[in-house]
Amino acid sequence: MPASASSYRPDVLGPDFEQLTIAQPTDYEGAVCCTLVRHQAAGPLPDRAVLYVHGFSDYFFQRELAEQWAAHGYRFYALDLRKYGRSLLPHQRPNNVRNLHEYFPDLDAALATIQREGHQTVVLNAHSTGGLIGALYAEVGARRDALAALVLNSPFFAMNQPWLLRHIGVPVVAALGRALPNVFLPGKLPESYGQSLHRNFQGEWEYHLPWKPIEVFPITMGWLRAIAAGHRAVARGLHVAQPVLVLHSARTVRRYHPLNDEFFEADAVLNVEHIRTLAPRLGPHVTVCAIEGGMHDLVLSRPAVRAEVYRQMFQWLGKVLPATTALQND
Repeated sequence: MPASASSYRPDVLGPDFEQLTIAQPTDYEGAVCCTLVRHQAAGPLPDRAVLYVHGFSDYFFQRELAEQWAAHGYRFYALDLRKYGRSLLPHQRPNNVRNLHEYFPDLDAALATIQREGHQTVVLNAHSTGGLIGALYAEVGARRDALAALVLNSPFFAMNQPWLLRHIGVPVVAALGRALPNVFLPGKLPESYGQSLHRNFQGEWEYHLPWKPIEVFPITMGWLRAIAAGHRAVARGLHVAQPVLVLHSARTVRRYHPLNDEFFEADAVLNVEHIRTLAPRLGPHVTVCAIEGGMHDLVLSRPAVRAEVYRQMFQWLGKVLPATTALQND
């Protein structure tokens, strides 16, 4: 049955958004849920929809992204995965999973809800770690056939680390993660990246810092083991049947300290050469597009840059999906 209007409740982003909490089976930490956010656009609803999935130490807050999808004829949904953002429960460690397939029931539930609400053409739009999860899901997920296309924003296909650490250190620690999944690891993303985003520092954007902190949440050996397994799968090659657009910045930040202009015009999190090299291994219908001046989360880049991101996205979608869209009543 479709989710009733009363199933949704007001969302933290304001009156144009509402959220649906979806309970999931308990895991090794206890109760689990994910949260589906729905954009409320005026007028008849298109039969097309998009499901957005955020990155690591992140949640959905990008109002402009939702508005762009709506303006181009898509009903917008976003999923806060288990242990992130709206779905983080008091007893849970943020982001804590031991296998990326643990997220698949969240995607199953979101896609089932979207389809029950009458949207039969669904695009998956995913960022960074969400892009890795989404690519894996599109190959083997239970509802992968619901996806008409994938739009991946700087997907996390490899660690941005020196060769020795990436090929020796990470596999050793990942192997230990089987026995010691809850041990925290040293190291973190530079705080400068968060400072380049949030308006309390030098950024443009307002978001909830307890859900997307400037100093990212710590990671565990179990999490690293899960990510390393996902990276190996991509490196071996996937068989995603749907058309895939992979967008990434044209350059990687080279000088991380202190905060400098590079953070506003390059990827401060991932090595874009890894994305460019690995993206074609997703499947037979992959388009790769470099965005000059793009930040790691391309839709948080400077205005002219993100305008180009949207132009590339919707131009590509216009080619790979049928041009006509039927409208329906809510």
